[in-house]
Amino acid sequence: MSQQQGFPVRDMRGYAGQPPHANWPKGARIAVQFVLNFEEGGENCVLHGDPHSETFLSEIAGAEAYNARHMSMESMYEYGSRAGVWRVLNEFKQRDLPLTIFAIATALQRNPDVTKALVAAEHDIVCHGLKWIHYQHMPLEQEREQMQQALSLMQQLTGKPVNGWYTGRDSPNTRALLAEHQDIIYDSDYYGDDLPFWVSQPCEQGCKPHLIVPYTLDTNDMRFASPYGFSHGEEFFQYLKDSFDCLYAEGDSAPKMMSIGLHCRIIGKPGRFQALKKFLDYVQGHQQVWVATRQQIAEHWIANHPPELA
Repeated sequence: MSQQQGFPVRDMRGYAGQPPHANWPKGARIAVQFVLNFEEGGENCVLHGDPHSETFLSEIAGAEAYNARHMSMESMYEYGSRAGVWRVLNEFKQRDLPLTIFAIATALQRNPDVTKALVAAEHDIVCHGLKWIHYQHMPLEQEREQMQQALSLMQQLTGKPVNGWYTGRDSPNTRALLAEHQDIIYDSDYYGDDLPFWVSQPCEQGCKPHLIVPYTLDTNDMRFASPYGFSHGEEFFQYLKDSFDCLYAEGDSAPKMMSIGLHCRIIGKPGRFQALKKFLDYVQGHQQVWVATRQQIAEHWIANHPPELA
């Protein structure tokens, strides 16, 4: 194996079958974490100065990129900000459950009513980048500039610095650029574990510990937008239930975390939303479950599993 661009080689070992006991609060067997992605208004759109329309995560599988307005695509994203987000926020409010928001900075900027509601409800707001676009081939300096713009805009809109980051369509440079920002205590651009873990991240000062709180693309409603994913709500519920049951059973001796990824324009549709409600009922019917935000999980890991002990 070799290193590229000064980054560590891949870690295929992880906890090597002997993960630390998470020691979740009140002896919980599982930490369950719900993420609502708010991307509506941050997607590719020529009105935003982008070269083409959005092609990703909509009701149109294999959508074509137009170098003009794509009216159907725009309206499908707008469903998320006009209807879907409120359906989800109201449900979590009624149940008094915490929620983490992966928020695109420009999406919040274009939706002040949503931003106001998220701040008022004191939801955990994580920076999801400046725009909902691919960063894989973006030059390092341009990505650095967009990251700084995103973090500054998020602080301006929410009234405080954000502590977590998730690009979603990140680049090989993203994590190193995050190391330049002291307010960021973790990122979630990783899908390879059931527990948080520390990495030694190269930076200008040498190396520093950096926390990863893994995310998910399987227990995620984005699979409704794939021809190989969920076709209806019952499939989604059953997959979430099976994942929960496996981790809950393991949690008797080795507690884990479970992330559930949601999107306003996807799970916010009535026929899919019923599956989410059914799963929330199922989770709330169990004891020894910690429904937490990603910020709470990160802070717990820092306090209970600091890097020198990792």
